[in-house]
Amino acid sequence: MKDQKKLSIPKIKERLKEKDVSPLFLHELKKDSRKSVQVLLKSYERKCELIRIKKLEYEQKSTFEAKFWSQNKIVAGVDEVGRGCLAGPVVCGAVVLDSRHPILGIDDSKKLSVRERERLSEEIKKYAICYSVAIISPKKIDQINILEASRLGMLQAVNKLKITPQELLIDAIHINSSIPQTDIVKGDARSVSIGAASIIAKVYRDALMTKYDSFYPEYNFKKNKGYGTKDHLSALEKYGITPIHRQSFSPVQKFNA
Repeated sequence: MKDQKKLSIPKIKERLKEKDVSPLFLHELKKDSRKSVQVLLKSYERKCELIRIKKLEYEQKSTFEAKFWSQNKIVAGVDEVGRGCLAGPVVCGAVVLDSRHPILGIDDSKKLSVRERERLSEEIKKYAICYSVAIISPKKIDQINILEASRLGMLQAVNKLKITPQELLIDAIHINSSIPQTDIVKGDARSVSIGAASIIAKVYRDALMTKYDSFYPEYNFKKNKGYGTKDHLSALEKYGITPIHRQSFSPVQKFNA
């Protein structure tokens, strides 16, 4: 590119947003003496390094999937959220990722910020081959216990997928399915498919608990999402249980008079 220094700052910003930035263009920017240009270049280089790291992390976290993808098998990740809550349902997700479209940044949903989870949830829904969410109510949890409720929700999520998977990757739980499955301890942090399932389930459940907050504002569900936080326990002490509390859980039982 001739006379690089004459490019305006807005034009350089625009060029650096392009999908494929020419190495020659970057080389010319390094020779540009303007301080603002060097700031833009450093920012671009940091962004590229972050993307490189995320690509490497994605590759490391897709080793379970890669074994099946290499055999052209359809593999689904399955996970649950809300298992330890005192109120609200347990929500389970199932996701079949597209091996041709890596979604960078997938991780255990609890490790991500709200903004990151919501962004990734939309990206997963857009680019995954298919996904589903299943909900098990507090009443059902009380009837069959939380472990069996989690298993039931995971099975329902798998059965709701538009495409039947040939392999399942599940976060440390075995479900009653004829589909071959691999149980992975801390799977939401070690498998992109399980991580993706945890993300869509978490975003769905958080939105649901925020809705419940409008019915039961005293419990601050929009903040604690039904977990046994100090404000939640204080509200139980003062106002008692609601229809969405899990009455079989010990912190709630004593208020079920």
